Amino acid sequence: MTNTGQYAPLGARKPTARFFAGDYRVRTGDVDQDMRVRLDGVARYLQDVANDNIAESTFAETDPFWIIRRTVIDVLEPLTWPSDFRMERWCGALSTRWTGMRVRIVGESQTNRFNPEPRPNGLIETEAFWINVNDSGMPSRISDGALDILTQMTDEHRLRWKSMNPGTAPNPEDIDSPDREHVLRITDFDPFKHLNNAAYLEIVEDELVDHPDLIDGPHRAVIEYLRPIAPDTPVRVRRSRDGNRLLMWILIPGSDGTLAVASTVSVATIPA
Repeated sequence: MTNTGQYAPLGARKPTARFFAGDYRVRTGDVDQDMRVRLDGVARYLQDVANDNIAESTFAETDPFWIIRRTVIDVLEPLTWPSDFRMERWCGALSTRWTGMRVRIVGESQTNRFNPEPRPNGLIETEAFWINVNDSGMPSRISDGALDILTQMTDEHRLRWKSMNPGTAPNPEDIDSPDREHVLRITDFDPFKHLNNAAYLEIVEDELVDHPDLIDGPHRAVIEYLRPIAPDTPVRVRRSRDGNRLLMWILIPGSDGTLAVASTVSVATIPA
């Protein structure tokens, strides 16, 4: 995995590794005014392929509960509408309780009367740090059967957690922009009252409107989840631009009355 502040490409698939693949189509609800698939759209696609993968494997019975600790999204060439795209999913690294799941998204760009100009085919590389949990939500050992399948996909069997984003938010007086409020909707939550991963990235897209240069070319978005956000929780967003990188801290009330960091985000250009 890459280290903080440094860009390194996500690892390639082991040549002999088995992988899950599915074909999908870009829908207009996932694109911005430039016909680019937004980051929250990418998050929904990653959830779709993960659900489809688990449903077609034995994991649905032996290891049905997983939570995401981090998602890395490298937009090397954005998906656009209209496009068909293919997702390939495999394990890039693992330990006995968590995995680094890779997903490669390859788009086949098309044209229509609303978007008649040809565009490059999309290419997005992603990696998510998934933690296996039991039905009480506690980290749990991956089953022997699942480990046997996953270990065949990668030679990295000692995956360790290392944060890629600054976990501590700066003091408000040390940055130029004041905190802004973000209002959550009931539709942002799943049946387990967890804030959907795509909803976090909708917050990021709100901010990127003011930083279009970061996504004009290849860019990397990294989101790390530190605390759960429950329905009716007031959310504030603190952000700071540092050269070619935007840093964001999604803040919620802490138990001591101060603001606590629920999630950290970075969006940065990928150097040529």
